[in-house]
Amino acid sequence: MTSAEGRAVPSRPRTRSTRRRPLAVVALAALLALATAACGGAAASAAPDTVRLVITDEPPTLEPCDASLTSTGVVVRSNITEPLAERDPETGDLEPLLATSWAQTAPTTWTFELRPGVTFSDGTPFDAAAAAFAVDRAVNGTIGCDVEGYVFGDTDLQLATPGPLTLQVSTPEPDPILPLKLSFVEMVAPSTSPTEKVREPVGTGPYTVGTWDAGTRLVLERNPTYWGEAPAFARADYQWRDDPTVRAAMVVNGEADLATGLGPEDGADELGVSFPNNETTALRIQADQPPLDDMRIRRAISLCIDRNGIIRALFNGDAQPAAQLVPDGVVGFNPALDPLPFDVDQARRLVDEARADGVPVDTPLRFIARTGMFPRIEQVVQAIAYQLGEAGLTTGIEMMDTAEQNSYQQRPFPEGAGPYLLMIQHGNQSGDASNSVDQYLRSEGYQSSWGTPEFDALIDRAEAQAGDARQEALGQLFAQEPESIHQYAYIAHMRGILARSPRLDYEPNSATGDEMRLAEMAPIPGGRP
Repeated sequence: MTSAEGRAVPSRPRTRSTRRRPLAVVALAALLALATAACGGAAASAAPDTVRLVITDEPPTLEPCDASLTSTGVVVRSNITEPLAERDPETGDLEPLLATSWAQTAPTTWTFELRPGVTFSDGTPFDAAAAAFAVDRAVNGTIGCDVEGYVFGDTDLQLATPGPLTLQVSTPEPDPILPLKLSFVEMVAPSTSPTEKVREPVGTGPYTVGTWDAGTRLVLERNPTYWGEAPAFARADYQWRDDPTVRAAMVVNGEADLATGLGPEDGADELGVSFPNNETTALRIQADQPPLDDMRIRRAISLCIDRNGIIRALFNGDAQPAAQLVPDGVVGFNPALDPLPFDVDQARRLVDEARADGVPVDTPLRFIARTGMFPRIEQVVQAIAYQLGEAGLTTGIEMMDTAEQNSYQQRPFPEGAGPYLLMIQHGNQSGDASNSVDQYLRSEGYQSSWGTPEFDALIDRAEAQAGDARQEALGQLFAQEPESIHQYAYIAHMRGILARSPRLDYEPNSATGDEMRLAEMAPIPGGRP
């Protein structure tokens, strides 16, 4: 029930999809559980009211306005805090949550009616004033929220509260998808600092922060005052391990119920579940630094990526070669685009041509990637670096943790960093390519290294469109970017793999890589760890 054309969106009763598995699958799960126990694995006894999750790394923060960080979002989003509306990952519809309806009541104004009877976990009422505070803090504030750069850029919002449960949001120019953008803003209590980020937020969600032992584990507890249906599990116990084989083994051995970020070779076996995770991997080329400021060098880098070989050998065939930043299913995906061919000889010719023109092609390039970003990332980086060397470019691989890698991915970039290639993985959960275009393709985008005023103007015109015209205009941006900007060397549209315990009822979807809704998880009666 989208509202891109200004029609009101009606409320419906709050229901969380639990996506129950068929009884045959439940029976099979029970047999697998018995088999695991019979094998004498070091199974830890699981409290029936606790779901145990092992993720790739510890959240650097639980600050809700930084929930676009994957390691933060998988814990925070729709668990501790909630937005006004949320997108159904299967249908793409924007559905009511803390707002019951919305409509475009003026060319630059959207009006939201809020759900009555909702309180934050500290007892504070959720009303229009609280919603206005949360939006203002995240979008108009000065604390450097990721959601500001990730979704809104330099746009400031004007907020009004004509009634206790009525919120009006105005933009400088008409924005046909403002409700979609606001679905990325998590509501926080008015007691939250407006000038500093918080480590443990107060929200309206079905869970609250229980205990957080830094470096060890994080426990969420069921929110006893939650306005909706109580989740099945009373608590969620998060741990983190950087080795995917360890994460898989924890589920196989009954020490965890769900493990994320796995590869096909990590040992989950029958407990492994593959799902479309909506992520696209690419190299971002720091195009303002020589020799990367030469289009021939940027094109040569794209020609050095053996997409089919990487997918076949390192992703077990479980991905699609990428020619653009968003996957199929996102408004703006251009089905006519094909990736550049793998052609190291042509890449070498371009490098030699640039060298002859005085381009400093022998300058070493830093090749930066985040440990654990996706399975076998180290091997992918090494494979690409080898082919770059064959083309005459020198690279030095630098594997970083999340915080350090983010400093190179998000503005302001480190001064004096020199020319570097950055492995990125972008998941568009909004369903509209504007979310990707604004931050990755605009010349001053939050995660963009370069662009032009002419291309920015094309973005402006595309994002002013609606319906079929919007799809066409956004698709043309992806067709033109490699020709006029070529900031990215695209690699693959990914799929994810997680391990799921036989005792856990949960079906992953395209949003799982960025948020894991605990309310969609339930124990299987009779299931064993």
